[in-house]
Amino acid sequence: MRDPVRTALFVCVFVSTAANHQFTEEEMHDVRQRIKGMFYHAYNSYLDNAFPYDELRPLTCDGQDTWGSFSLTLIDALDTLLVLGNQTEFQRVASLLQDTIDFDIDINASVFETNIRVVGGLLSAHLLSGRAGMHLEPGWPCSGPLLRMAEDAARKLLPAFETPTGMPYGTVNLLRGVSPTETPVTCTAGVGTFILEFATLSRLTGDTTFEDTARRALRALWKTRSDIGLVNVGNHIDVVSKKWVAQDAGIGAGVDSYFEYLVKGAILLQDEELLNMFTAYDRALENYTRFDDWYLWVQMHKGTVSMPVFQSLEAFWPGLQTLLGNLDSAVRTFQNYYSVWRQFGGLPEFYSISQGYTVDKREGYPLRPELIESAMYLFRATNDHTYLQLGLDAVESVERIAKTPCGYASVKDLRDHQLDNRMESFFLAETIKYLYLLFDPTHFLHSNGAESWVEGGPDGRCILNSGGYIFNTEAHPLDPAALYCCSRHRHEQQELRDILLGLSQPIKEHSDQSEETYPNGQSESIALKASERKTAPPLSCPVQPFSARLSILGQVFSDNT
Repeated sequence: MRDPVRTALFVCVFVSTAANHQFTEEEMHDVRQRIKGMFYHAYNSYLDNAFPYDELRPLTCDGQDTWGSFSLTLIDALDTLLVLGNQTEFQRVASLLQDTIDFDIDINASVFETNIRVVGGLLSAHLLSGRAGMHLEPGWPCSGPLLRMAEDAARKLLPAFETPTGMPYGTVNLLRGVSPTETPVTCTAGVGTFILEFATLSRLTGDTTFEDTARRALRALWKTRSDIGLVNVGNHIDVVSKKWVAQDAGIGAGVDSYFEYLVKGAILLQDEELLNMFTAYDRALENYTRFDDWYLWVQMHKGTVSMPVFQSLEAFWPGLQTLLGNLDSAVRTFQNYYSVWRQFGGLPEFYSISQGYTVDKREGYPLRPELIESAMYLFRATNDHTYLQLGLDAVESVERIAKTPCGYASVKDLRDHQLDNRMESFFLAETIKYLYLLFDPTHFLHSNGAESWVEGGPDGRCILNSGGYIFNTEAHPLDPAALYCCSRHRHEQQELRDILLGLSQPIKEHSDQSEETYPNGQSESIALKASERKTAPPLSCPVQPFSARLSILGQVFSDNT
């Protein structure tokens, strides 16, 4: 079934060669300038030839609407402008979007894609507005025009979640809601990839509807796992009946971002429930799907191998392992994946591990970012310049294979490098961004909190940019400090209202039990008894809960001092 010897030998030779070179600051600067040039070639081509359509068609130099009609590339690329240091264009585009984007349109939109690209992109741009020099309204980051746009877009998605299970339909009409003829079958990722954006909205605005909706969907999906702890991939679950329509399980297309959001949601929200869900899945995945540091597809109830295939979307996995501190496994799996890149100059959508070649009709490479994302996390964790060499190889490969006079084209077939007439918006949102951040280890998005500042919030005392930025699955960074500040203020205000309301109520007769207790064992009293110590929640960072750094070796979850 597998030929690990050939792959392992290739990887060892490659790593030995790549690791010999140590990049200087000047070399890293030069690569960053090349990456900026790639961005502006694609970005300007979109503005000149495709705006206001969603995406650029780089072979015919025109545009097309794909996932809606939102000028999607402009929303997806907005925070990348700031990552590259272009405050002027960020301000111009943010104002342009406020004036031109309207979500009250009669169009069918993907619930999943609209969430990660539109809602996620607007939330990230909103949270970066202070650094970008935008005029900030009073109360920012807990209010603001881009936040209201994100909220408006997310509300258009809520009708999709009105199912008996709470798991959403895959498509919703932004004006009319879910069509009566809409199929109830959707993919696992389409159910479990909302907690980052929806919880961010709830924590910033104070409206718990979004976070509650995302959690209900997550918990419903959790209950459908098989007896051996697996969920299947692809468009395979009926959101009305909760029945699996197909039964292949793995970490690839259709399920990838579900696992990603359990981990990143646990970090962003300091949420033990989400981490426990992932940990249970991870044990099952390691037991049933991992072979020679590849992850195969297996039958979800029996664990028997159904397809010995690597999918390009699986390349996010080493990055996720790095976030959890599983570095040895992350390095070995990354090396397997990069051996495929070196074979073709990109990652084919499907790769047969047993045959060592592409799968028929799955030979394309739409300039996906997942392997580069993993390289970024691994370089941050290890400072191993091997990953910089891999990044440079990626730059040169994309430039050589995919560049056209009007941008960068998806590769239709990696065997002969035939191109397709499409440039996905994630090329500017993710691929370019992760490449740039890989070569800029001192970037503010990598901050450990040393560059934090106090600004905004209802009381003007939000501590922002304190480290631990979390990227959604479209590479839109979210600042956990802002979530903490806005939700903390509202929580304190609610506590104050509750206390004042309690003081205004008549004093009740006390029974023999001096204080009412609750199921979790807590007392109504906010005062501590003598010799009693207040304990921190399991996932808290006691000094500043929002200042968690990248959780290398699990440090976010282990500090209970």
